[in-house]
Amino acid sequence: MGMQAVHPVVLAGDKAYCATGIAAPGKKVGESGFAPCVLPEKQMTKLNVNGRVQDVDVEPEMPLLWVLRDELKLAGTKYGCGIAQCGACTVHVDGQAVRSCVTPVGTVAGKKIVTIEGIGAKGLNRIQKAWLDHQVPQCGYCQTGMIMAATSLLAKKPKPTDADIDAAMTNLCRCGTYARVRTAIHAAAGTKVAAAPQLVDLPNGQKA
Repeated sequence: MGMQAVHPVVLAGDKAYCATGIAAPGKKVGESGFAPCVLPEKQMTKLNVNGRVQDVDVEPEMPLLWVLRDELKLAGTKYGCGIAQCGACTVHVDGQAVRSCVTPVGTVAGKKIVTIEGIGAKGLNRIQKAWLDHQVPQCGYCQTGMIMAATSLLAKKPKPTDADIDAAMTNLCRCGTYARVRTAIHAAAGTKVAAAPQLVDLPNGQKA
């Protein structure tokens, strides 16, 4: 049962609501002012993240992204858009790539969650190595989500075609590294690809 607090009442149709959007008990239609409201109570949610089971004291509606970043201090999963479009927040839930920014934490309790920290827990894996070998990261912000999506793809299709990659990799990259992403995935799958060009030093100290 939730705790009670006093909040302004809003009238909608034939029902009275408090500011939290929860029905205000004891308030009649036509009345205004303040009334007691039942507020949702935090609940302990048991999560299995990167093989470690732990309890988090959050509302079940809280997006998984913010539980990972703010509660569990796993900052590798990024916030990009908040509407499940860019893929920067991609994690695995029971082996499936999901957008954690729109996934309520209550829906993944007891499921196996893997973040980018879990992917590289024992050093760089073949996908991360391919990412570096083929110079995929530019600004790098979207890359954790890209790697999580690519890992999920290769687990399902060890030898993906270009069409498979294009269908699975719906993540957005503001640096436009899509061709390099495709090449790196093929390389991680063991397909022979052209080597990445060697970087050269520019007069300004940068590499190209």
